[in-house]
Amino acid sequence: MAIEIEHKFLLANDDWREQVSHSVIYKQGYLTSQATSSIRVRISDSQAWLNIKSATIGSQRHEYEYEIPLSDAHEILDNLCLKPVIEKTRHFVRHENHLWEIDEFEGENAGLIVAEIELDALEENFAKPNWVGVEVTQDVRYYNNNLARIPYSQWRNDA
Repeated sequence: MAIEIEHKFLLANDDWREQVSHSVIYKQGYLTSQATSSIRVRISDSQAWLNIKSATIGSQRHEYEYEIPLSDAHEILDNLCLKPVIEKTRHFVRHENHLWEIDEFEGENAGLIVAEIELDALEENFAKPNWVGVEVTQDVRYYNNNLARIPYSQWRNDA
C-alpha cells in the first residue's frame, strides 16, 4: 500500500524563487472526485500518469500512480476530465534535508502558489524556510481535486 505524507503551506514571500533548482510544467485533470477518492490524469513533458488518491483530509493519504501512454492522457484530458483542467508549474527547492515542491498555478487558479513537503514518516521533523507561511494541509480548498471543481478565481476574495 502506498502512503503519501504531505504538508501544504501558503508562502510568506518570494525568497524561494532564488533557490529553485528546476521547474516542471504539469497539466492534470480529474476523471472523478468523490468523498472517498479522486482519479486524475497528469501530463508532464513527454510522460503521463493515472493517479488514484484517497480523499482523506490531513497529511497522510493513500496514493497509487501508474504511467500511461501520453496520447491516451491527452485524449482523456480533452474528452473525459472535469473542467477546468489544472495547469501549474512545479518548482523544486531543496531546504536542509528536504525537497519542497512549490506549485504556481495558472488558468482559473492563477495567483495561487502553494508549497508542499513530502515526508517519510508522520513524526518526521522538518525545518521551515523563511518563505513558508500558514499551513493549509487541513483546508480542502487547496487540494487540487477541489481546485478543479471550485477554482481559486472563484474564492480567493474570501481566503
